Amino acid sequence: MTNPTPYLIFQGNCREAMATYAEIFGGRIEMMLTAAEMPGFDAPPDKADWIMHSMIGFGGGQLMGSDDIMGGNGAMAGCSVMMTLPTTAAAHAAFEALAEGGTPVMPFGPTQWATGFGLLTDRFGTSWMISGPDGEA
Repeated sequence: MTNPTPYLIFQGNCREAMATYAEIFGGRIEMMLTAAEMPGFDAPPDKADWIMHSMIGFGGGQLMGSDDIMGGNGAMAGCSVMMTLPTTAAAHAAFEALAEGGTPVMPFGPTQWATGFGLLTDRFGTSWMISGPDGEA
């Protein structure tokens, strides 16, 4: 069975966003290809340094992304990236880091299904659902 991989679309700030996510979640950037580096692709001069494809590897999965080089993808809507961290403290720290310059929607706190959970949109426009371990708080 194949696991879904979130693929995020940005408006010229993919490099910064992916570096931020790798730092917050302890991932490793495994690929960062600009439009100019893409074989056979005639990159628009003003977007040559935009990211055509990037990937962060985590212990059990990956997160991918690119800039909207060709236009038309616009801002992400109707989707959130769900990230469950092994401890409540790690989840709260990730929530706070993503909230810097972003917009919290549901403050991080205990719920019936997790020791801590919160919703936010980060400064890059990505919607996140950050959770601590399962279990009643």
